[in-house]
Amino acid sequence: MTKKVIHVGVGLFGSRWCSTWLEPNIADGTVEVIAVVDIDPKAVEFGRKVLRLPPERAYTDPRAAFANHAGEADFCTVVVPPNHHEAIVDLAIEFGIDILSEKPIADTMEGSARIARKVKAAGRKMAVTMSHRFDQDKTTLRQIVRSGQIGRVNNISCRYFADMREHMGWGALFRHTMQDPLMIEGAVHHLDLVADLAGAQCETLTASTWKPDWAEYAGDTDGIVMMTFANGVRGVYEGSSSAAVGLNDWTKEYIRVDGELGTAILNSREIEVFTRSDLKRQRCREGQGQKIQLITQNKWLNTWLIEKFCAWLDGGPEMETNVADNLQAAALIFAGIESARRGQTIHVQDYIRSFG
Repeated sequence: MTKKVIHVGVGLFGSRWCSTWLEPNIADGTVEVIAVVDIDPKAVEFGRKVLRLPPERAYTDPRAAFANHAGEADFCTVVVPPNHHEAIVDLAIEFGIDILSEKPIADTMEGSARIARKVKAAGRKMAVTMSHRFDQDKTTLRQIVRSGQIGRVNNISCRYFADMREHMGWGALFRHTMQDPLMIEGAVHHLDLVADLAGAQCETLTASTWKPDWAEYAGDTDGIVMMTFANGVRGVYEGSSSAAVGLNDWTKEYIRVDGELGTAILNSREIEVFTRSDLKRQRCREGQGQKIQLITQNKWLNTWLIEKFCAWLDGGPEMETNVADNLQAAALIFAGIESARRGQTIHVQDYIRSFG
């Protein structure tokens, strides 16, 4: 059944929601957008036109939009900066509708845990769009790992190096003025990918973050994170938004999963697998493995997640990124920030429990 949506946020990323991710779901009847909201009149007008809504369904006041349309809405989307997520979630709870939010849950671990508690207490459904995990190349890599083709996972490496060092290079001002842009806006996806491939909760995390002199940001753009997981898997993440030439930029990350029986490598959206032979000592090099064709389907990224959320509302499987489970992903970034500031290893599950 078609789900009716109030879409909140038509900034740089929110405009992509309108034109790229909501549109296919509107076209096939998965959703119907009944109102659009943004505090910027020009942005909301753009969203109104893209979504083909009449002027009376475009709002600069979120409360007015919810008051006028919550009675017919099934859920809202939250595509505003992380420090404003909780205010929109509060409105959704007040007016009795479910929530599909951009990552992270909030701009702090305390706020993330508070939102999860509120949603549970209200009996609402909320999921977070961890879109990178649901991209075509990452989904194919996950399928290889889960199939057992490379055996038990031993360690995972993830590298993201983007050239966004200049002012406004990362597309929005708030990323250049915030304290921890790499962790909150970048590693939020990458650490989630490592944890997903590890297949267990993170136990310990040690991080170091910094900002090179040439990066035109207020906060740290570069970092290295080491993780241990409950099943013994180890993970390493290298991230930079100030790299010189942009190797392994957004959506073209390098991920290597080493297992008991082989290694799977994702590099710039291409996957190859190396399998152990009956040799005393085997030597390989990248580029000479078995090339794997990416799996195909009609929807990826947020387009797919919107469909998954609607299926959950219709009684289907619970979203993998439901807000309670997604506290694990939130904890990775905020524990990483805490580790970098204190210069200490963080015990992640104790860290989560400390927020109630």
